[in-house]
Amino acid sequence: MTSEPSGASGAGLPEMRASDAERERVAEALRDAVAEGRLDMEEFEERLEAAYKARTHGELAPLVRDLPAPGVRTPAPAAPGASGAVDWPSRIGGTATSRGAFAFWSGFGRKGTWTVGRKFTAFAMWGGGEIDLREARFESAETVIRCFTVMGGMGVTVPPELTVRVRGFGLMGGFGDRATGEGTPGSPRVTVTGFALMGGIGVERKRRKAEKRAASGEGPRKELR
Repeated sequence: MTSEPSGASGAGLPEMRASDAERERVAEALRDAVAEGRLDMEEFEERLEAAYKARTHGELAPLVRDLPAPGVRTPAPAAPGASGAVDWPSRIGGTATSRGAFAFWSGFGRKGTWTVGRKFTAFAMWGGGEIDLREARFESAETVIRCFTVMGGMGVTVPPELTVRVRGFGLMGGFGDRATGEGTPGSPRVTVTGFALMGGIGVERKRRKAEKRAASGEGPRKELR
């Protein structure tokens, strides 16, 4: 016997009328999905609108069919062994190149080689943002990243070797915490906090592109001229 990830009942009776509570359960599942990076903001908004307009179980079910059941989390990638150790001392210290980001009806990005401020504050309203720490340097070994979004979305990407604590919360939205965990010895300690109002903030671990290519046996890519 299978159940719909949203918790909506009556999957076998597609023409049965959906209740307000069932529509809200689907909406909550969609907010969790965008916070975890499973849906982008455009798809999230389309599905959320469809959920609130749905009249039957048959209209609700497809909106969450490809999402995991509530409470099911994908394990975070394991930290690499000594052969993949990061030289953390060389990446801690120096002057911050950015201490914040702002988006209103637009977007922002912080990625590549940049130096994160000891305290970094990001805000997005009716917009989105990307904070990528995989190649970043850190002004301090203790870093706090504060993320706030109102009817928007934000993603924080961290390498598997980084020590991360996620302490944010969502109000009619979601704040994903799958990245919480210890990194390799000597790594900075990054705390991601804040809140999402009618939006989503996701924090996830991903390997660097070069590491992914190495793991798959591919050599470095050459630029075409």
